[in-house]
Order: sequence, then structure tokens, then C-alpha cells
Amino acid sequence: MTNHSPTARRIAKTILNGFDAYFADYQNITLGAKARFETASWQAAHEANKERIDLYKTKVNQVLKLVHSVTSKDTSQLELWRDARATYAQLIANHSNYEIAETFFNSVFCSQFRHADIHDKNIFVKPSRAPDDKPLRDYSIYISYSGRDGLEYMIEDILKDFSFSAPWENMQRDIENICALLREAPLAKLENEKQLRVDMLESVFYRNKAAYLVGRMIFNGEVVPIILPCLNNGRGGIFVDTLLHSNDSASIIFSFTRSYFMVDAPIPSRFVRFLSTIMPLKEKSELYNSIGFHKHGKTEFYRHILAHMKVSNDQFVIAPGIKGMVMSVFTLPSYPVVFKVIKDRFDRPKTVTEEIVREKYKFVSRSDRVGRMADTQEYTNFIFYRNRFSEELLRELQEVAPSKLVINEKWVIIRHLYVERRMEPLNLYLQTSNEEETREAMEEYGNAIKQLAAANIFPGDMLLKNFGVTRHGRVVFYDYDELCPLTECNFRKIPEAQTPEQELADKPWYTVDEADVFPEEFRLFFSGNPTARSAFERLHSDLYDYRYWRRLQDRIRAGHVESAFPYRRKWRFHRRAPAIARNK
Repeated sequence: MTNHSPTARRIAKTILNGFDAYFADYQNITLGAKARFETASWQAAHEANKERIDLYKTKVNQVLKLVHSVTSKDTSQLELWRDARATYAQLIANHSNYEIAETFFNSVFCSQFRHADIHDKNIFVKPSRAPDDKPLRDYSIYISYSGRDGLEYMIEDILKDFSFSAPWENMQRDIENICALLREAPLAKLENEKQLRVDMLESVFYRNKAAYLVGRMIFNGEVVPIILPCLNNGRGGIFVDTLLHSNDSASIIFSFTRSYFMVDAPIPSRFVRFLSTIMPLKEKSELYNSIGFHKHGKTEFYRHILAHMKVSNDQFVIAPGIKGMVMSVFTLPSYPVVFKVIKDRFDRPKTVTEEIVREKYKFVSRSDRVGRMADTQEYTNFIFYRNRFSEELLRELQEVAPSKLVINEKWVIIRHLYVERRMEPLNLYLQTSNEEETREAMEEYGNAIKQLAAANIFPGDMLLKNFGVTRHGRVVFYDYDELCPLTECNFRKIPEAQTPEQELADKPWYTVDEADVFPEEFRLFFSGNPTARSAFERLHSDLYDYRYWRRLQDRIRAGHVESAFPYRRKWRFHRRAPAIARNK
């Protein structure tokens, strides 16, 4: 073992102790999810989610102060941190969560050096070891079930093993609903149900008002997801709401548009590997994000795009679509994300400031995104190869955001940017969609607005260009500079004109305050697309009525939390009593 200075060892131990303390506090907040679900404490669940997100930065700041206190040496010396990094790598060599511990070290370093000097000599740009090169702690994360005694008995065993403190509303009915759907779809071609094996993760995934039992079915050489969303009926009873059994439905449950799960994952990497077997198209970064380790998700994303850059040669270009007034957006055609840079000056009529925009993005990260807002990762001093930038993109960035750029012959360093999953802008999608696709997109667009509003989020600028269409056909909001809590808006009806002059005036003849919103004006969002407007008005004309919005505000202020299902309502089971007795 290489000898390291006593100071470097103290710094490394201080950071590792801080990481372990953070992880313990994180787990304790997470462990409370079960009781919050069983008691239908939805507001408490929302607050716990924000508390857990904020915990990371709080702990990093505390640890940096401790680092300063354990040595009298100058902690701004890079050589000292390089020595500490090498020591830290030795300390975490057998740590079951070494990869997340690396990210924690990186965060402390970046807090010290304000995200400068990003290099693998100083932090863990690359992982300290190859995945799985050492045996993990003997910790089982799933239970295996066999179909040898019959499908009904297997499902019964699963539900009993996952019993909550609250009783099942009607377990027999739920068992029959699950078995009927399994036999109708994923198991239709299985000749002998005794050959079926099901692996269920021991930990329950909690989010919003649901608890998800997550596993995989293995038969005929296939691996198929099995996800059972469970709900609380509000009267002390739990029921299985549906069964999801496709890769696409699993992917939507774990979507980048949804809040992070609360799941007891003592070794997150093992959960990520398990989830990868039922969602093989999901990147590790997305899966870490989905189970709440979004800071490590950033690390995984950064490593993944660096690896992609080595095997691709296309250039970063300006993202297609109408250019934003607040953000300059670019993308790499071969990689499914967009990079968003806040402009130095905003185009008229935008009046927000950069500080306000940053606060809006922070607000989104701590909100219930209900499947309708893209998760966004924030980066400081993101390094790109200059030769991968198109000249048009470089000119654009130098014109609109010069203060965010550091450019030399080899590198383009962007001081601050956001990364989001790339989607097709809704306005571009509608240019080529047929009548049925337009109708479905407008239904999704209206549903997105309504579901965001029910979560106390008003998009502000609801132009079609500010929404995107995912590969699953869902419409998602991604332009956050004007959003606000719905309860801060004042929804009004446009007053009747009293004179012909008022009726023909170019500007409103009535007073308009900053918080005023006139839903009748939403029709303007469809200018130039009468087909889309007609479809929207057939499906969502209630959004033009100020009374709709005021009623929703009243419900939110009364403490009501709406249900947001990450699956179609028509997929939900009927909750009538079972029609037939289970075969013994």
C-alpha cells in the first residue's frame, strides 16, 4: 500500500465518515415511506421527498467544514487533494457502495474548488475500479417464487410476503385479477405454469400515493417485468390497482419525467443491475436517478457521454425547433439529450432574470413531476472537445452566452448548463402528424396541463413549442422559466367591453396584474394549427374556463393531493368482489 500523508488520510477519513453519515440519514428518511403510505400521509410524503433531496448538499457543506477543521494545512492545495483521493480510493476499495462514495468525494472537492480542476487525478472522473471486480457483500435483494403449486398460490405468497401494516382490501379479488391478466397476456404461451419463476425485489418502491411491488418473470428463456402498483383506499385498506408486464410500461414507471422513488436500497448498484434486466434500454444514470441517487446519476451520465464521445464523430449542433428566448439549446444527434445554456440577455418580452430561471429549475427538481416534466441535471464547467462543435453552434453560443464560455484550441468549457432527455417539440410533431396522432397529442397536451395543475404547478407559457413528445407518445413540459405554483395565480374572466373603442383596442382596456391569468386566451396557443385547436377544444375546453382553475386551487389549498397514475386508467382492475372461488 502506498504511504500517504497523515493530513491526506484525515481528509479522506473525514469525507468517508461524512458519506456514511449521509447515507444513513438518507436511508432513515426513505424507511419512513412505508408508514406514510399506510397512513395516507401524502403531504408528509411530499415534504420527505424534498428533505431527502436537500440532504445531499447540506451534508457536503458540513463535511467540507469538517475537512477544514481536521488540518492546519492549506486545503486549497491540489497536491493535498490528490493525495486524499488516492487514500480515499484505498479506504473504499471494499465498500459496498464505493461508486456512490466516489461521487460524494467529487462533490466535496467541487464545493472546495468551485467545480474547477476537474481531472481524474483530483477526483473520480473514472471509477476507481471496474464494476463487479470484487465480490459484493452477501446481501439478497429479491425473493424467488415458483409456480409449482399453481399460479394463484404463487401470487398469494407474494402478496402475503409484502403485507403492509394496513390490511388488504380484498386479497382474493386481487389474486384473481392478477392471475387472469397474466394468463391473458404474458403467460398465454406458457404451456406449464409450474415452469414459471418470479423474482420480486424485497424492498417496496414508494412514490406519490402508490407502493410498487417490482420483479421479473422468467419462463421460456425470457425475462418479463412484473410490477404491481398498490394503493391505499383512504379507509385503512390496501389494494392492487393493476399489473404491468411490458418493458415499455416498466420504463414509463421509472421515467425521467417522474419523481424519485423512496426505496430501501442498502446497495443501490445491485438494485440498478436487477432493474436493468427488465428495462435493458435504460441507462444506469436514469436508474440511479429513479431510485433517488440523482447525484450519482449525474456521475454515471458524465462517464457515459465521455465514453460515447470516443466511439462517435458527429458534431454538436443547435437543437431543432424554435429558438428559445431564455435558453440556447444544442444537442449531439447520436446522443438522446439536449444541453441548455442560459443566455446572457433574454429576448423581449421576457422579464425574468438568470437567478429566477435557476430557481425555477431548482423548484422543478424538488417538485412532484407527475410524469409531465423532464428531470434536469445541472452541471458546472462541463468540458467538451472543441472540434466536436459545429461552427454555427459556436457562433450562436459566443453571441448569446459569452459569459458562460471558456474556449481554447482544444476545449469548450461551459460554466453552467442543464441536461435533459431529448424529445420532439410538440409544434414540430404536429407538422407531420396525421389526424389520429394529432388528436392523441392534443389529449396528452391537455392531460399534461391538468396533471401539472393538480400538482400545484402552472406552466405559465403553454406554447406548443415548450412541450415535447417522448418515444412513448407522452407529452411533457420542459420550459420552466415562467412556471409557478398554481395557487399563486389569479385566474380571471376577461371583462366585457363597455364601448366599441374598448372592444377594438390593441391593448387590454382593463387592469392586468402580474399574477393575473385569463384562460380564455389559451386559444392563442394554437394560432396557425386549426386541426390541433379543434381537437383540443373537443377534449379540454374546460381549461378555457377560469372557474375550472379556481376550483382546483380551492382543492389544493384544502390539502387535497390528486392521484397521478403512470399508466392508463383503462388498465386499472375492477374492484368488485371475485366472481368465482380460487381453484384449490
